Amino acid sequence: MTQTPEDLRYTEEHEWVRRIGPTTVRVGITDYAQSQLGDVVFVQLPDSDKDVASGDSIAEVESTKSVSDIYAPLTAKVVAVNEELVQAPETLNTDPYGAGWLFELEVADAGGLDSTLGELLDAAGYQGVIGG
Repeated sequence: MTQTPEDLRYTEEHEWVRRIGPTTVRVGITDYAQSQLGDVVFVQLPDSDKDVASGDSIAEVESTKSVSDIYAPLTAKVVAVNEELVQAPETLNTDPYGAGWLFELEVADAGGLDSTLGELLDAAGYQGVIGG
């Protein structure tokens, strides 16, 4: 069964979002997404300090089955990327909610982040998307 942690927010594009600070979130792909992709063999991450808009394709995950775009779940600045995935992309398969995170984003104010996160799916809503 697919894991869908209750403490995360989700997008319909199969990304998870975890708040890690007042204005900062960490983003990755869901357990469902990695299981659909199959064995991940390559990850292209966004550049740090890049401004991104919600819905922009900013990263790419390549598996033995396909190539998938990763979209920015909110308008923000990329403040960190998980460089370890470049050397060990299979971490997305083995630990999608932990060591397999992709990048971190920072917004200008905490209130705006509260509002944006409220618009994303909760675990039950995401289960509805994937038919769980």
